[in-house]
Amino acid sequence: MRKYRRQVEQAKEKAANRERLALEAQLPMEELIAGVRDDVEAFAAELGLTIIQRVMEAEVQKRIGQWGHQSVWRHGHQPGFVIFGGRKVRLDRPRLRNLANQEIRLSSYQGFQRNGKLQQAVARQLTRQCSTRDYAGAIDSCLKGYGIMKSCVSRHWNAATAQELEQLMHRPVPKDLLVLMIDSKFFGGDCLVAAIGIDLLGKKHVLGLWHGATENATVVKGLLEDLVSRGLQSERKMLIVIDGAKALRKAVQMVLGEQALVQRCRIHKLRNVLDHLPEERKPQAAWRMCQAWGQKDLKTAEKELRKTGQWLDGFSPMAASSLLEGLEETLTVQKLGIRSTLCRRLSNTNLMENCFAQAAQRTRRVKRWEGPRMILRWTAAALLEAEKRFKRIRGCEQLKDLAKVLRELDPTPILKAA
Repeated sequence: MRKYRRQVEQAKEKAANRERLALEAQLPMEELIAGVRDDVEAFAAELGLTIIQRVMEAEVQKRIGQWGHQSVWRHGHQPGFVIFGGRKVRLDRPRLRNLANQEIRLSSYQGFQRNGKLQQAVARQLTRQCSTRDYAGAIDSCLKGYGIMKSCVSRHWNAATAQELEQLMHRPVPKDLLVLMIDSKFFGGDCLVAAIGIDLLGKKHVLGLWHGATENATVVKGLLEDLVSRGLQSERKMLIVIDGAKALRKAVQMVLGEQALVQRCRIHKLRNVLDHLPEERKPQAAWRMCQAWGQKDLKTAEKELRKTGQWLDGFSPMAASSLLEGLEETLTVQKLGIRSTLCRRLSNTNLMENCFAQAAQRTRRVKRWEGPRMILRWTAAALLEAEKRFKRIRGCEQLKDLAKVLRELDPTPILKAA
């Protein structure tokens, strides 16, 4: 029995070795060291093309089979290309024919020729703010290739960003979200509304993107309804962080209703109040408002804010009115008992502002926006690139306390962290 098992293992090992591709290359060590060759990269590129040719040749040999039992035959070579080093490289491909004189496609050649590889290479460069004009100079010059002119690169970039937009708009929403942040930004004269969610572990997720001419309730409502259709649990209590825009508040109320615990952005509120004041009054007003928001006790914080409103009313009734409008919703984080570190992160929309700033930085070289589709594609690509660098929110260990409070307010269970 042991002998039989040993024979089976040896047979499996031999079969596996047959599938491996053996390739030996003689390195011109003296030339490489002396610098006679251009560089090591050029030799590595030549070796890479040799490997591609050997892989295709191995597939040809496998398809032909043993002599006398062939079902396909060689049919010469034909000029073709493969994607290598972020460009198209010319390469002669072997051809095969079957008994019916039909062309047999090589899967290895199709794999090396797959256009998505070039799209990914283009996307890597352009998301790092390399322009389509500079793409040829941004890739290694160790190979002669084509398909890297401005028009070709632009087409590949359009295809790559279209795929990223499709991915963003259709991927499911995580089930254990505790916080939802919504904000808007104008790109190319059009308004984009985006949403970012924070889960129980403190991870941030770009959830969706919606386009409109202005920031109105209809646009925000469309975004929220899309998130619900993709899995946002609208029947659970959730902390919603927004700025002071009435359109945002109205849309949140229409879609999420009483389940939304709204936190107004304090930075936007502070900015709106200070815009009504003369320069000599701004420092003291800002200090009083920030001191009130820094109170741990909800009642104390609200009392201090109302005192500040009375003080403002003496010389700027409009500033006082701006402060008192929606005052309770600037204190939602205190109401939920969120502690200082996490409280500072969830009391404003800085996270959204940072994402939009990265998107604006990556799109700053766009000279002409060609319609809403282009705006959506570019912004989606920038937001997904920013998402790759997201860190957990500071104070994420305190999210368990927030989850407990939300559970007490709503009997629907919240998923626990693994």
